[in-house]
Amino acid sequence: MEERNNTDSIREAAEEKLVNDAFQHLLDSYLNTRHRKKVDLITKAFNFAKQAHKGVRRLSGEPYIMHPIAVAQIACSEMGLGSTSISAALLHDVVEDTDYTVEDIENIFGHKIAQIVDGLTKISGGIFGEQASAQAENFKKLLLTMSDDIRVILIKICDRLHNMRTLASQPANKQYKIAGETLYIYAPLANRLGLNKIKTELENLSFKFEHPDTYKAIEDQLADTQASRDTLFAEFTAPIREALDKMGLEYEIKARVKSPYSIWNKMQNKHVTFDQIYDILAVRIIFKPKKREEEVNECFNIYVAISQIYKSHPDRLRDWVNHPKANGYQALHVTLMSKQGRWIEVQIRSDRMDEIAEQGFAAHWKYKEGEDEIAEDDGELNNWLRTIKEILDDPQPDAMDFLDAIKLNLFASEIFVFTPKGEIKTMPAGCTALDFAFQIHTFLGSHCIGAKVNHKLVPLSHKLQSGDQVEILTSNSQHVQKSWINFVSTAKAKSKIQAILRRDAKETQKKGEEILNNFLQKHSLEPSSSIIDKLCDFHEVQKPDMLFKALGEKTIILGDKDIDEITGKKKKQGASWRKFVPFVGRDKKKDSEDKKRNYFIVKEGFNRKKPIYITDENINQFIFPSCCHPIPGDDALGFIDGMNHIEIHKRSCPVAAKLKAGFGNRILDAKWDMHKQLFFDATIELKGIDRIGMLNEVTQVISEELNVNIHKVTLSCEEGIFDGSLELRIHDRDDVKNIINKLKKIEGLQEITQVV
Repeated sequence: MEERNNTDSIREAAEEKLVNDAFQHLLDSYLNTRHRKKVDLITKAFNFAKQAHKGVRRLSGEPYIMHPIAVAQIACSEMGLGSTSISAALLHDVVEDTDYTVEDIENIFGHKIAQIVDGLTKISGGIFGEQASAQAENFKKLLLTMSDDIRVILIKICDRLHNMRTLASQPANKQYKIAGETLYIYAPLANRLGLNKIKTELENLSFKFEHPDTYKAIEDQLADTQASRDTLFAEFTAPIREALDKMGLEYEIKARVKSPYSIWNKMQNKHVTFDQIYDILAVRIIFKPKKREEEVNECFNIYVAISQIYKSHPDRLRDWVNHPKANGYQALHVTLMSKQGRWIEVQIRSDRMDEIAEQGFAAHWKYKEGEDEIAEDDGELNNWLRTIKEILDDPQPDAMDFLDAIKLNLFASEIFVFTPKGEIKTMPAGCTALDFAFQIHTFLGSHCIGAKVNHKLVPLSHKLQSGDQVEILTSNSQHVQKSWINFVSTAKAKSKIQAILRRDAKETQKKGEEILNNFLQKHSLEPSSSIIDKLCDFHEVQKPDMLFKALGEKTIILGDKDIDEITGKKKKQGASWRKFVPFVGRDKKKDSEDKKRNYFIVKEGFNRKKPIYITDENINQFIFPSCCHPIPGDDALGFIDGMNHIEIHKRSCPVAAKLKAGFGNRILDAKWDMHKQLFFDATIELKGIDRIGMLNEVTQVISEELNVNIHKVTLSCEEGIFDGSLELRIHDRDDVKNIINKLKKIEGLQEITQVV
């Protein structure tokens, strides 16, 4: 007994030291910043949180207080935030996880810290209906609180980053939920706030947990090609260093290597292999300007000097110095042709620009040097928050729609457009004249009939380019059209159009209801739900609202047949043509219901933490939607649908991305346990230089693979370039890999990609 007590006290002492060392490291980091030194406040917050979380442990087994300390450390060291934020970060879980209230925090730490802690608590708590997306609802709350104080969102991002760094202790289904949500919500948000370093780490960690094998393969390839990159970097930068030394500049040159997530993304989107990505290496020149007001000119002086050494690409000069991105990013990007025959991007930025690019404008914008109070000179950020506020004021009926709308605005690359008076407006790339109209004013957008772009008449759907001057033409007789939703691209325009259409639809429904009531009154009938249901069945509309809308729009005209239907005097004659078509209507429904009976049903008490295994015997019990076509060997996950059946998706599927972010509690880990008995479809696309015997060699490679049948071959040849696709019947992903590797050996085959 005494021995056990000894062991416990040794462990407690070790944990106490671990916690105190972590806190001391936080204090040391804070004392090295330019903020006013409010050490007492931070120490008080630490002692309070330590006491509140006493005895609680994380899944990894360490004391819970280590999490708030780590979040505060990120806020301090990686975002450059001050004592208010550090204290709020230390206290961020107290209200949610202990008996203390926001009022207690306010009494001890004051209004500002309590307000931030309250905002953070609002985001993480909340119970929503099964069908509702808890995360999307949380995201709404997050943006609402963010409008009060940007620090809420900054600390939330720190919290998410630490959770991602310690994600290994969570079960696999939780990992996919958190990683998917991070990619869908938090990485774009960090990007929009200019937190480039954090955005990259969030993306990489999400990728690492969702596709561990692919992540490791890319890391290994990066390690294998490191030496050749180092040589290229040294040879490429030597003459640049010489030129900058002559100019008498204080500078450093860094190599920027593309992150594994960015590489994978490019491989997916462009259907290329690792070896075909040529922009893995970029060069960053960071200089200290001789005079702060001269930094823009000095960027261009460096550009002139290096473009005399190397030929620059005329179409790839990006001037973010004079036109910063909306997240505050400033740099001059130029692409140069190296002596090794490779295009290399060079990013030129001052030390101040570099700090903003890495740490985020939010921190520097909002916090003046040496202060911990919010400054009000942050027009662009406030414009963004105002846009979000407008969308929130008119919330979408579906939380996921809302999330998509916000995502549209989170990280679109920007263009600059001028009003007729010469005012400059920042708009997302790909926006239309109608987007621009709604950006200026809702009235202008809803009555817009066209626009003049650079004094030429264009339709509403005309896509704007950077530098366009736009004049909006309106008419009082113009009304919002349904088709507009198909070509606008900004969240603001989409939400306003939907709101107006919903309002119009309500008015039409009201009109339809009046028409029905008058019709029934005329025939001495009282409106009732059974009458409305009979009419819905008769006219084959699903809901009463749809019936009223159709009546209001006059697409359904009530007559004697309706009275016969209501009173039951006549049997339905030809009321539904669907009954006479064998594949449509109730028969089809019945068939599909019969089929569904074989599906696995998730019952109460089902252990969602354990992986589900897909075998040759049970594969028919799962639903395989057509969105991503998973085959054995793919990184997959399960999703419990509304009928408690399990859908199988690829982890990289765009539909699955929404499900992970929106319905995380229904995600399951899925593993394959197949034994090459069943066949699946896969398509391989080929491109190359045509020659005699090429097709013969291709078919020979495939027929040598014992597990593969050719289902369909499509080939075409134009001017010596041959293009084709092979539809194969294979057992799993390994079969596809084997074939692609063998096809690569055929002379003249340039590109081989597997179609998802």
